[in-house]
Amino acid sequence: MTREFPGAVPQDRFVAHSYEALQKHGFRADNTIAFASVCRDEVTLSLVEDIERTRGEVFMFSSLGGMLTLGKTGFLAAQQHAPIEHDRERYAYYALPHIAIDTQGEFGVYYRPGRQKASHACGALVAFQHELATGSLELALDPDDLEQSVLKQHLLRKLRYGEVPNLLSLTRIAHAVILEELERMIRLTVDPGRSDYGLFTGIQIHTPSGRHFVWPGSAYAVLEGKQLNLPKMKH
Repeated sequence: MTREFPGAVPQDRFVAHSYEALQKHGFRADNTIAFASVCRDEVTLSLVEDIERTRGEVFMFSSLGGMLTLGKTGFLAAQQHAPIEHDRERYAYYALPHIAIDTQGEFGVYYRPGRQKASHACGALVAFQHELATGSLELALDPDDLEQSVLKQHLLRKLRYGEVPNLLSLTRIAHAVILEELERMIRLTVDPGRSDYGLFTGIQIHTPSGRHFVWPGSAYAVLEGKQLNLPKMKH
């Protein structure tokens, strides 16, 4: 983790720092709604719980791999749940894919309680990588597997023909795709004339000890239409 994710911090510190950074610009728990996009995997929920302890109830954007598949309808619905203070709404967006590390330092391997054999995190990314590696990639929209179909289409746009990235690289690509899609949906749905927001991305990391870390990605606020970069976290 130290080698591949320099600057990674304990998950609760990541959330606390994000709250403190926005609080300086008028965002509080009682006047801000939090939106979170993490993978559906149960091991990611500790991050949502940390956000809830800090900000209150969270509107979930989650899909397989942490991808954003709720579209404009979902984004607009979430905004309509925001508190209004002095005619303005405030949103805090969190969007993170995830990856596990085992005791040997292998990425993607995770031992879940009650199971003797290793499983994966992120399983959706591992499945996509397997299709690439075996030449069995299926890109048709599968009505029985919609979220995985969308995940594959999003990620494939970032790959060169024939490229088979390892899981670590694929997770970084997923982070880039999620950030790009989040910013695109914000442009389509957020009215800066009435809304301010903060945006936090990164990669959630699960360790064999059961502790969760976050490698911080992008962090900025948009206040009355003007973007302000937020302070970098110190690890």
